[in-house]
Amino acid sequence: MAGQSIRDVTFQLLRELGVTTVFGNPGSTEETFLKDFPADFTYIQTLQEASAVAAADGYAQATRKPALVNVHTSAGLCNGMSGILTAAMNRTPLIITAGNQTREMLLMEPWLTNVKPAHLPEPWAKWAYEPVRAEDVPAAFMRAYAMALQPPAGPVFLSIPLDDWDKPATGPAVVRTVASRIGPDPARIQEFADALSQAKNPALIYGGAIARGQGWKQAIALAEKLNADVWSAPACERPPMPETHPLYIGGLPFATGPLAEKLEGYDVAIVIGAPVFRYYPYVPGPYVPEGLRLLHITDDAAEAGRAPVGESLLCDAILALEELTSRVSARPANPGRKARIAHRMAPHPASHPVTEGEGISALELFQTLRQALPQETVLVEESPSNLGDLHTAWPVEHEDSFYTFASGSLGWGLPAAVGIALAERESGRNRPVLAIIGDGSFQYSIQALYTAARHKLPILFVVPCNGEYGILKSFALLEKTPGVPGLDIPGLDIAALGRGYGCTSLRVDTLEGVQAACADAIRREGPTVLEVPILPSIPPLI
Repeated sequence: MAGQSIRDVTFQLLRELGVTTVFGNPGSTEETFLKDFPADFTYIQTLQEASAVAAADGYAQATRKPALVNVHTSAGLCNGMSGILTAAMNRTPLIITAGNQTREMLLMEPWLTNVKPAHLPEPWAKWAYEPVRAEDVPAAFMRAYAMALQPPAGPVFLSIPLDDWDKPATGPAVVRTVASRIGPDPARIQEFADALSQAKNPALIYGGAIARGQGWKQAIALAEKLNADVWSAPACERPPMPETHPLYIGGLPFATGPLAEKLEGYDVAIVIGAPVFRYYPYVPGPYVPEGLRLLHITDDAAEAGRAPVGESLLCDAILALEELTSRVSARPANPGRKARIAHRMAPHPASHPVTEGEGISALELFQTLRQALPQETVLVEESPSNLGDLHTAWPVEHEDSFYTFASGSLGWGLPAAVGIALAERESGRNRPVLAIIGDGSFQYSIQALYTAARHKLPILFVVPCNGEYGILKSFALLEKTPGVPGLDIPGLDIAALGRGYGCTSLRVDTLEGVQAACADAIRREGPTVLEVPILPSIPPLI
């Protein structure tokens, strides 16, 4: 150990943990950490911290391992907070680090000091800490890794004064392993199994945790043994099973009254791997219909605690599916099944253009994209006003082929697609990535285009341009708030923005042009930005 610094010991710990990819945007207080950057580590440069966090989120989800993010002291942490919020709700294990000013100056709070580093990322970081001594830095990284992985997985934060890294280490870091799954209470899981077996008409409500745990096979097994309708939980960020499966109905709406209406006729419903429930617009009504017994399985005690109704069990979603399948009684086919919803996971149906005349509708655009691109294409979505059209045109049929954000905080999709494409390359799967980003959403983390271009990632960014915040106009109708300013965003040149960051960019206004652009993008090395004007529409919210 003679002569080893805190930096040496920490990088060795990260090697042993398999965390060797760093997403970041370097700042002055981080240069001591990044000095003599090891050749066996990979640094993914972004141009803004929001892009760094979201790209790491996509990468961590697609690789199923924690990712390391390095942001710039308090300023960079503030820039990245939207991404940290989304990573928390996505249940993505991230270790987010930032430098701080030299310890000798912290008392005076000089320029760029993170004054309260443990408080600034609250409440979205699971754990946040600035080590009391430089010698504690490696152990703090080990604890951060453990905290990020243990259920519920999520982002953690470490603040490291810039002069800590060159100080001498007192010994090697202690490497530990941690469990990332929790099993069910045997009596409670049997109680839930008995309720499902005895139900006259049970319903399964599946959440994103099933996809995160690679649990489609287990989700299908339970559904088929019970012959029960399967719903996606409201605003589900990952599809919990193939949307073309005969038992899959669609997504529940994210409002109390309409959700309860969808569950009419069931006597037992079980939510697995999702909150009870994720709501957005307030539409009065009961949480569940009268006579429905609601069961809830989650690995998050806080999520179970805040549920307004239902009986809860703490357990990993996949272990719960396996246990329930082994314990429930097989049921015959249900002749009174609910009708399948055409818009699948989306909270609202496909829209209809409000402008008559020539032009491309959102639905036509997405149907053309589905036909023009390979079946194994990975879809990343952030176009809120077009969700019904996209999910109508693009059923998710393959595991790990669809990603969106659980938080509703715009700016995640574009950089997340970069992280997912990096993971596709690293894993050798090399599936093409399609990112559908609205023209409004496109502006939030546009700097990630630079990273896509620099790494020559084969991403097709399709921007359906309606020149407005369509989803906000939908809310204006629901909330009866006419005359809200700022809902139109004319004058954007998406193709020019793409070219400015080094991407191949073009604007097309015909479906034939879309098909040709897709064919070129598949063959091209590097990213493509495709701007497509679409007819404006105001979708219903639910």
